Amino acid sequence: MKRRDFLQATAILAATTGCASIASKARPHVVVVGGGYGGATTAKYIRMWSQGSIDVTLVEPNASFVSCPLSNLVLGGSRQLQDLTRSYDALKRRHGVRILHDSASSIDPDKRTIKLLSGEVLSYDRLVLSPGIEFLWNEVAGMDVAGAQDKILHAWKAGQQTTALRAQLEAMHDGGVYALAIPPAPYRCPPGPYERACQVAHYFSQHKPKSKVLLLDANEDVVSKGPLFKKVWKDRYTGIIEYRPSYRTTAVDVATRTAVSELGDKVKADVLNVVPPHRAGAIAAQTGLANMNKRWCEVDFTTFESTQAKNIHVIGDAIQVSPLMPKSGHMANQHGKVCAAAIVDLLAGRTPEQAPLLTNTCYSYVSDKDVIHVASVHAYNAEKKTLLVVPGSGGVSPGPTELEGRYADSWAHNIWSDMLT
Repeated sequence: MKRRDFLQATAILAATTGCASIASKARPHVVVVGGGYGGATTAKYIRMWSQGSIDVTLVEPNASFVSCPLSNLVLGGSRQLQDLTRSYDALKRRHGVRILHDSASSIDPDKRTIKLLSGEVLSYDRLVLSPGIEFLWNEVAGMDVAGAQDKILHAWKAGQQTTALRAQLEAMHDGGVYALAIPPAPYRCPPGPYERACQVAHYFSQHKPKSKVLLLDANEDVVSKGPLFKKVWKDRYTGIIEYRPSYRTTAVDVATRTAVSELGDKVKADVLNVVPPHRAGAIAAQTGLANMNKRWCEVDFTTFESTQAKNIHVIGDAIQVSPLMPKSGHMANQHGKVCAAAIVDLLAGRTPEQAPLLTNTCYSYVSDKDVIHVASVHAYNAEKKTLLVVPGSGGVSPGPTELEGRYADSWAHNIWSDMLT
């Protein structure tokens, strides 16, 4: 599929929302928890599409936004973490979003209140949770030991661990082994582990050519862009990347940096990188919204309102996704726009759009410049009450190119602007 302007496509939602006039006497208040791809987008677009008639408070513990997409490039050495860091200031200055650098500690759905770690209590008319993911450390024995998580890193949330893992790779001797344990799907960013393997292999090919990348994949096969990644590994990284499917890491020996599979197979590495299984962020699970396998939050896809609690919406990686819908930054941005449009309509006494259309692109860097992508379009099916991939839509790259690398860089800067400025 040719490159398309996904951000422009979602402007259709703005047109269907129109210039909202809120019917209630008091100014409605929406609280958004989480300032990532989903939450920041929701906060901005509620303010825009309501023409400022809805008050919005964004609760986000971090002082700045740091992008998980592209963070694997920090491991490969072609980006620095500051390249992926953006300010929240424009949300406050240009759009009037109140920003509290705090975390949610508890929610009372009946009283429509949310308590923050600081002790402040916020009342809301509608609550949006974009809490991201929580790691299930209890599913990897040995990782709940004091200090283990400081030595065996996940780096699956961009930030300090990203730079720490890069430092471990730099310190590793030439001829060492980097092993990456991949959790069973669903997990955040399906192609992410395989992109990470390429980034580390690219770094090794330039600076540590005797070293190896070992992929310990809990899944039976590569979850996303499989044929493309496998061809890249064969053509570019033969002798560096080794792929082992159906290797579910259920324990680690921190002292020896050894991964242990559910069958008892052991793999020792010089740098061991474990991404544990995950579920919806803690506040969603705590509130009882994680009603799908006690891991993910089921929602009404026309509004992203929880099926467990009225007036609470859940978006992003925390939800039980529809068939073939990835847990991706781009998709969280799309969730945020559908959710924002629905909330503006609901607070104005209107029926939300009943046929939302969402798009997604996931770019993966296989070197410092060359990129592959997968794209899809998801339309709401009223009969099945879910979002389904539009037949014939989307597709994958024929192969990696520098041109797609330029598209990927533009995608990142455009979506960050769409969310935050």
